Amino acid sequence: MFSELHPHLVELRKRLAISAASLIVMFFVMFFFHEALLSWMVEPLNDALISVGKVSVHAANGMITTSQVGGAFFVALKVAFFAAIMGAFPIILSQIWFFIAPGLYANEKKMVIPFVLGGTIMFASGVLFAYYVVTPFGFDFLITFGSFKFTPLINIEDYVGFFTKIMFGFGLAFQLPVFAYFLALLGLVNDKQMMAFFKYAIVIIFIVAALLTPPDVLTQLLMAGPLIILYGVSILIVKAVNPATKEDEDEELEENEEQKELEEETETTKEPKQ
Repeated sequence: MFSELHPHLVELRKRLAISAASLIVMFFVMFFFHEALLSWMVEPLNDALISVGKVSVHAANGMITTSQVGGAFFVALKVAFFAAIMGAFPIILSQIWFFIAPGLYANEKKMVIPFVLGGTIMFASGVLFAYYVVTPFGFDFLITFGSFKFTPLINIEDYVGFFTKIMFGFGLAFQLPVFAYFLALLGLVNDKQMMAFFKYAIVIIFIVAALLTPPDVLTQLLMAGPLIILYGVSILIVKAVNPATKEDEDEELEENEEQKELEEETETTKEPKQ
C-alpha cells in the first residue's frame, strides 16, 4: 500500500516545496515594500476614523497604537506575509493543478492556464470587493457604534489581523465559480444537482460567512450576499459546461422515488399495532 502512495507523496512534497519557495521569495520582496503596503491597508481605517470626526488618524495623535515593544517590526512581518500569499497565489494554484493533473484526461490537463488565471482573477476580485465595498461600511459601522462614549484607540497588531482575515475570507469565497466550473468540467456536478442543493447552500454560505469574517452581522451579510449571487452564477456556468441529461434526471427521479418508498416503509413500521 505504501509503495502505491509513495509516488503521490513524492509529488506532493515537490509541489509543497515549490509553493513554499515562491512564498519565501515573495515575502522578502514584499517586506521591502511593507511601509507602502501598510499605508494601503490602514487607509480604510483612516477614512472611517475621519468620517466619525475623530480629528486626526495618525499614530502620533494616539488614534492608531501599538502595545508591543517590537510591534512595528512584527506588523511589518505580518504585512509582508499577507502580501506574499497574494503575490504567490498564482504559483500556489498552478502547483495544486499540477498535483491533480496526472489523474485527468489529456484535454483536461490543458486547462491549467484558465484554472490559474480564473482563480487569480476571482481571488483579486474578492480582495478588491472587500477593500472597496465591505471595509468602508464595516469599519464605519464598528467605529461609529459607541464612538459618542469612547475614543477609538486602534491597536495596529489587532487591526492587521482583522484586515487580513477579511481580505482572505472574501478572496477564498470568490473562488466558488472557478471550482464549480472545473467540477462541472470533470463531470462531478451538473446544474440540476446544484439547484437541488441551493437551500442547503444558503445555510452553508451563512456558516462560512460567520467563520471567515469578524463577528459582526453587517460584515457577514456583506459576504453572504455576494456568495449567494456567485452560487447563482455558478449554476449558470455549470449548466453551460455540464448540463443535466435526460439520463441524469431519470436517475435522480428513481433515487427520489426509492427514498420516498423507504420513508413510507419506515413510517409504516413505526405505526403502533392495533
